[in-house]
Amino acid sequence: MFDIGFSELLVIGLVALIVIGPERLPKVARTAGQWLGKLNRYVSQVKQDIDRDIKLDELRKMQQEMRETAQKYEILANQTAREVEETVTQETNQISRVMDAMSVTDGGLAKQEFEKLQAETATAVPAAPEAAPAGAEAPEGTATAVAAETTPDKPTPSSAA
Repeated sequence: MFDIGFSELLVIGLVALIVIGPERLPKVARTAGQWLGKLNRYVSQVKQDIDRDIKLDELRKMQQEMRETAQKYEILANQTAREVEETVTQETNQISRVMDAMSVTDGGLAKQEFEKLQAETATAVPAAPEAAPAGAEAPEGTATAVAAETTPDKPTPSSAA
Protein backbone atom coordinates (compact mmCIF):
# COMPACT_ATOMS: atom_id res chain seq x y z
CA MET A 1 0.00 0.00 0.00
CA PHE A 2 2.50 2.61 1.17
CA ASP A 3 6.05 2.25 0.01
CA ILE A 4 7.88 2.79 3.30
CA GLY A 5 11.27 1.20 3.62
CA PHE A 6 13.31 0.41 6.72
CA SER A 7 15.35 3.63 6.48
CA GLU A 8 12.17 5.74 6.38
CA LEU A 9 10.80 3.93 9.42
CA LEU A 10 14.06 4.58 11.24
CA VAL A 11 13.83 8.32 10.48
CA ILE A 12 10.20 8.42 11.69
CA GLY A 13 11.15 6.60 14.89
CA LEU A 14 14.04 9.01 15.62
CA VAL A 15 11.81 12.05 15.04
CA ALA A 16 9.11 10.57 17.29
CA LEU A 17 11.74 9.86 20.00
CA ILE A 18 12.97 13.44 19.88
CA VAL A 19 9.51 15.09 19.69
CA ILE A 20 7.58 12.86 22.12
CA GLY A 21 10.35 11.91 24.46
CA PRO A 22 11.54 8.56 25.79
CA GLU A 23 9.00 8.42 28.68
CA ARG A 24 5.84 8.81 26.60
CA LEU A 25 7.01 7.01 23.42
CA PRO A 26 5.96 3.46 24.55
CA LYS A 27 2.47 4.68 25.49
CA VAL A 28 2.06 6.54 22.17
CA ALA A 29 3.35 3.51 20.22
CA ARG A 30 0.88 1.24 22.05
CA THR A 31 -2.02 3.62 21.33
CA ALA A 32 -0.97 3.91 17.66
CA GLY A 33 -0.82 0.12 17.41
CA GLN A 34 -4.33 -0.19 18.89
CA TRP A 35 -5.67 2.36 16.39
CA LEU A 36 -3.98 0.53 13.50
CA GLY A 37 -5.46 -2.77 14.71
CA LYS A 38 -8.94 -1.24 14.85
CA LEU A 39 -8.44 0.24 11.39
CA ASN A 40 -7.32 -3.14 9.99
CA ARG A 41 -10.32 -4.90 11.56
CA TYR A 42 -12.70 -2.27 10.15
CA VAL A 43 -11.21 -2.56 6.66
CA SER A 44 -11.38 -6.38 6.75
CA GLN A 45 -15.00 -6.22 7.96
CA VAL A 46 -15.91 -3.89 5.08
CA LYS A 47 -14.19 -6.28 2.63
CA GLN A 48 -16.14 -9.22 4.08
CA ASP A 49 -19.43 -7.30 3.78
CA ILE A 50 -18.71 -6.46 0.16
CA ASP A 51 -17.76 -10.08 -0.62
CA ARG A 52 -20.92 -11.29 1.13
CA ASP A 53 -23.06 -8.89 -0.90
CA ILE A 54 -21.42 -10.00 -4.15
CA LYS A 55 -21.96 -13.69 -3.29
CA LEU A 56 -25.57 -12.97 -2.30
CA ASP A 57 -26.20 -11.30 -5.66
CA GLU A 58 -24.64 -14.28 -7.45
CA LEU A 59 -26.83 -16.67 -5.45
CA ARG A 60 -29.94 -14.66 -6.32
CA LYS A 61 -29.02 -14.81 -10.00
CA MET A 62 -28.44 -18.56 -9.77
CA GLN A 63 -31.74 -19.00 -7.94
CA GLN A 64 -33.58 -17.11 -10.67
CA GLU A 65 -31.87 -19.20 -13.36
CA MET A 66 -32.83 -22.39 -11.52
CA ARG A 67 -36.46 -21.25 -11.30
CA GLU A 68 -36.52 -20.51 -15.02
CA THR A 69 -34.93 -23.88 -15.79
CA ALA A 70 -37.42 -25.67 -13.52
CA GLN A 71 -40.32 -23.94 -15.28
CA LYS A 72 -38.94 -24.96 -18.67
CA TYR A 73 -38.63 -28.59 -17.55
CA GLU A 74 -42.12 -28.51 -16.06
CA ILE A 75 -43.54 -27.26 -19.36
CA LEU A 76 -41.55 -29.92 -21.23
CA ALA A 77 -42.79 -32.64 -18.86
CA ASN A 78 -46.40 -31.54 -19.30
CA GLN A 79 -46.03 -31.57 -23.09
CA THR A 80 -44.44 -35.02 -22.98
CA ALA A 81 -47.22 -36.32 -20.72
CA ARG A 82 -49.86 -35.04 -23.14
CA GLU A 83 -48.05 -36.64 -26.07
CA VAL A 84 -47.82 -39.96 -24.21
CA GLU A 85 -51.52 -39.82 -23.31
CA GLU A 86 -52.41 -39.12 -26.95
CA THR A 87 -50.22 -42.00 -28.11
CA VAL A 88 -51.75 -44.39 -25.58
CA THR A 89 -55.24 -43.33 -26.64
CA GLN A 90 -54.40 -43.85 -30.31
CA GLU A 91 -52.86 -47.26 -29.63
CA THR A 92 -55.83 -48.30 -27.49
CA ASN A 93 -58.21 -47.28 -30.24
CA GLN A 94 -56.15 -49.20 -32.79
CA ILE A 95 -56.17 -52.31 -30.57
CA SER A 96 -59.94 -52.00 -30.21
CA ARG A 97 -60.32 -51.84 -34.00
CA VAL A 98 -58.09 -54.91 -34.39
CA MET A 99 -60.10 -56.78 -31.76
CA ASP A 100 -63.33 -55.83 -33.55
CA ALA A 101 -61.89 -57.17 -36.80
CA MET A 102 -60.75 -60.36 -35.08
CA SER A 103 -64.19 -60.86 -33.53
CA VAL A 104 -65.65 -61.05 -37.01
CA THR A 105 -63.36 -63.99 -37.89
CA ASP A 106 -63.56 -65.98 -34.63
CA GLY A 107 -67.15 -65.37 -33.68
CA GLY A 108 -66.42 -62.81 -30.95
CA LEU A 109 -64.26 -64.97 -28.67
CA ALA A 110 -61.21 -62.71 -28.87
CA LYS A 111 -63.37 -59.64 -28.23
CA GLN A 112 -64.90 -61.24 -25.13
CA GLU A 113 -61.45 -62.07 -23.72
CA PHE A 114 -60.24 -58.55 -24.52
CA GLU A 115 -63.21 -56.94 -22.77
CA LYS A 116 -62.75 -59.24 -19.78
CA LEU A 117 -59.08 -58.22 -19.56
CA GLN A 118 -60.01 -54.52 -19.85
CA ALA A 119 -62.59 -54.86 -17.07
CA GLU A 120 -60.08 -56.55 -14.78
CA THR A 121 -57.48 -53.88 -15.54
CA ALA A 122 -59.98 -51.09 -14.84
CA THR A 123 -60.99 -52.55 -11.46
CA ALA A 124 -57.42 -53.44 -10.40
CA VAL A 125 -55.69 -51.27 -7.85
CA PRO A 126 -52.96 -49.17 -9.56
CA ALA A 127 -50.37 -50.32 -6.96
CA ALA A 128 -47.43 -52.37 -8.24
CA PRO A 129 -47.98 -56.12 -7.75
CA GLU A 130 -45.58 -57.92 -5.46
CA ALA A 131 -43.19 -60.35 -7.08
CA ALA A 132 -44.32 -63.93 -6.66
CA PRO A 133 -41.72 -66.51 -5.65
CA ALA A 134 -40.42 -68.82 -8.36
CA GLY A 135 -42.81 -71.68 -9.10
CA ALA A 136 -45.80 -70.00 -7.44
CA GLU A 137 -49.02 -69.77 -9.39
CA ALA A 138 -50.55 -66.40 -10.14
CA PRO A 139 -53.81 -65.68 -8.30
CA GLU A 140 -57.06 -66.04 -10.21
CA GLY A 141 -58.01 -62.92 -12.16
CA THR A 142 -54.55 -61.41 -12.57
CA ALA A 143 -53.12 -60.57 -15.98
CA THR A 144 -50.68 -63.48 -15.70
CA ALA A 145 -53.51 -65.92 -14.94
CA VAL A 146 -55.57 -64.55 -17.83
CA ALA A 147 -52.61 -64.83 -20.18
CA ALA A 148 -52.03 -68.41 -19.02
CA GLU A 149 -55.70 -69.22 -19.67
CA THR A 150 -55.58 -67.89 -23.22
CA THR A 151 -52.33 -69.46 -24.44
CA PRO A 152 -52.64 -71.25 -27.80
CA ASP A 153 -51.68 -74.70 -26.43
CA LYS A 154 -54.56 -74.64 -23.91
CA PRO A 155 -58.16 -74.18 -24.91
CA THR A 156 -59.83 -71.09 -23.44
CA PRO A 157 -62.65 -71.63 -20.95
CA SER A 158 -65.16 -70.06 -23.35
CA SER A 159 -64.01 -72.16 -26.34
CA ALA A 160 -64.19 -75.43 -24.37
CA ALA A 161 -67.91 -74.94 -23.74
